[in-house]
Amino acid sequence: MSEMLKSSGAMGIATLASRILGMVREMVYASFMGDTPVAGAFKLAFKIPNLFRRLLGEGALTAAFIPIFKDKEKNAGEAEMWRASNAVISGLLASSALFIGLVMLVIAVVLAAGEFSDNTRLMLQLLGIMFPYLLLVCLAAVLIAMLNSRGLFFIPAMGGTMLNVVMIASVLWLAPRLGETLDKQIFGLAIGVLVAGVAQAAFQLPSLWRQGFRFRWVSPWSNDTVREVVARMVPGTIGVAAFQINVLVTDGVAFLVDPQIIASLDYAVRLMEFPQGVFGVSLATFLLPTLSGLAAEKNFTEFRAMLGKGLDHLVFVNLPVSIMLAVLAEPIVRLLFERGQFDADATRRAAVALTCLGPGLVAFSMTNVLTRAFFALGDTTTPMRISLVCLGVNLAVGLAFVIPFRQAGLAMANTLSAIINTWLLITALRRKLGTLDFALLLKNLVATVSGSIVAGVVAWWLADYWLTHFGHRDLGARLGAVFVPLLAAAAAYWTISLTLRVNSAREILETALERVRPKQNKA
Repeated sequence: MSEMLKSSGAMGIATLASRILGMVREMVYASFMGDTPVAGAFKLAFKIPNLFRRLLGEGALTAAFIPIFKDKEKNAGEAEMWRASNAVISGLLASSALFIGLVMLVIAVVLAAGEFSDNTRLMLQLLGIMFPYLLLVCLAAVLIAMLNSRGLFFIPAMGGTMLNVVMIASVLWLAPRLGETLDKQIFGLAIGVLVAGVAQAAFQLPSLWRQGFRFRWVSPWSNDTVREVVARMVPGTIGVAAFQINVLVTDGVAFLVDPQIIASLDYAVRLMEFPQGVFGVSLATFLLPTLSGLAAEKNFTEFRAMLGKGLDHLVFVNLPVSIMLAVLAEPIVRLLFERGQFDADATRRAAVALTCLGPGLVAFSMTNVLTRAFFALGDTTTPMRISLVCLGVNLAVGLAFVIPFRQAGLAMANTLSAIINTWLLITALRRKLGTLDFALLLKNLVATVSGSIVAGVVAWWLADYWLTHFGHRDLGARLGAVFVPLLAAAAAYWTISLTLRVNSAREILETALERVRPKQNKA
């Protein structure tokens, strides 16, 4: 049974729990504030510090740090490994505190001196409260990276559940106590973001303590490890997060056009990120320390095979999901979000955006994996250069499409730039390694694509039939509108995949059965 599927599958279970709670959080958010201008102000303000989670937490900082951490573990011993970790954490605390203080001072001065619309002023006020979240989330990311490098994936991934529980509580308990109107209550959500960041970071400490970690201040200013991490992460900051930078820039323009666009698109992005996070991010997180270890051993044959197998699993899982997101966009949005402040018009707006984002799911996930392959090889410059090209594409298309197509235009721009990013990364990696071991992926590709198309047709026909005969007035009808087409499509896809002997289908099925058999044997 594949160790890759064991580890990424265990982490995927933990991530699934966190993502389910994250979806509950978005459902609570949607009911509370819909896609109103106040919702747009909050979501844009939250995206700015949250960008640092994507840039650093899930990207350049951990990508630069994990190979060094693994090298210290293999070649210098645990004492030096923990000392290097403390130096990096010390540098993160010092630099982040300075940066946060500077940004919060600028926000205060701008608010005091400038004249803004009510929506822009509210966004800046919320940003001033939430900006320290970047320190908390980056610290949590480093702690999680250390645990992942020690072979622990499940518990670190569960930290996201703590974050979501606190954020949900901020809506249900804190927000109503801050005023009668939405523009006052929204500050409860901002406070909840900070408390959630503390909870997520603190959740990692017991596991690290058992591994032998003890925090000690190590001056980062002349530390060789810190210098090496910074040298690797500066170009990688752009390289791993082109999509996130693009989203932030285009969202800033869209906010000026209409704050409602931001909220509507964000709900669609959250739905697209749900399957991406459950398997795509989990797989990428597993692969970084694994590929880093193979690169340190200069075992590039196994490196190529591991990368190719990972991409094969990724395409097998995410290609049919991307089609389901596009085909079932409106029933999914209606089931999850349409209540309270989120009305039928809001459903249509978010569904159009999700339809345009869905086809890019495979590219978004592959970009995460391919970028980590470069980082495992110690190369952060190549992804940066590629991302600059994609940044230009996204900006040009997004700015051209945002006014005529609104949130759908931004979604199309994000999908197109992700596809180009993936193609350029594969081309560059092939040149770097001389060759890539994509034989397994190519062997299964025809069957995977065929099965996905059939599944899409099945889902489309059943969704149309259900809407015509049963509608969507009550919860039962809404559940059926999503799960009847979805389950039928899944059955068709798995039947075709197993009949055509697709490798990933067999391995995933064997992994699932392996988890059941020990329980049966004990019984």
